Amino acid sequence: MNNVLELPKVGTPLFLVASDGVSLPSRLESVDGEAFSVSRPAGLTGTLSAGQELDIFWASPRSRLVLSCRVVAGPDPERWTFVSLASPRPDNRRQFVRGGAGAAVRLTTRAGDEPAAGALLDISEGGLRCWIDPSVTFTPGQRLTAALWLGTAEAELDAEVHAVREARNGDPGRHLVLTFTTEGETAQLIRQYVAAWELGERRRAADGQEVDHSRMGRL
Repeated sequence: MNNVLELPKVGTPLFLVASDGVSLPSRLESVDGEAFSVSRPAGLTGTLSAGQELDIFWASPRSRLVLSCRVVAGPDPERWTFVSLASPRPDNRRQFVRGGAGAAVRLTTRAGDEPAAGALLDISEGGLRCWIDPSVTFTPGQRLTAALWLGTAEAELDAEVHAVREARNGDPGRHLVLTFTTEGETAQLIRQYVAAWELGERRRAADGQEVDHSRMGRL
């Protein structure tokens, strides 16, 4: 397979799907024959070993494309090198698409503490990721209520803390990952919000503008 033709241009934002299902923002750094390298996501915990397989995806003007890959050992710790296992495919197999960013998130604990503030990084029908100040402490398994405005209405979500990670690239703060179950009007509200965001991202890609990879992902 000719990966030079199959892959987007060097510098394109893309995303690695981690073992816990969280998408980590990266960027295509180089293409060399059948191999290609991407920047190491700052949010990646642990290591990738040679032979390990995972999915990478990116946004195109018409759709989101997924590429199944295998890790190739390389000397540069700041880059991961891969070979593809198949041609890129339209991303229509995962249950929840997520996207959007920038909305203020109000986080309330069951203990009735003062609400904490967050900033949305992305959301789906199954979870959200938001930035929180480093002074705010949450633990995996903790139950929270997350309230945020999604374009046309407020969503109030009964959520569980899935993970708390340091912000990437040395930025201050932490990233809080919440999971929840939605249905009915709330699920529809999130779908509409994410669809509107993705449409804007595809238009920017079609116009040759840089897509904000920190605001994309999948859960």
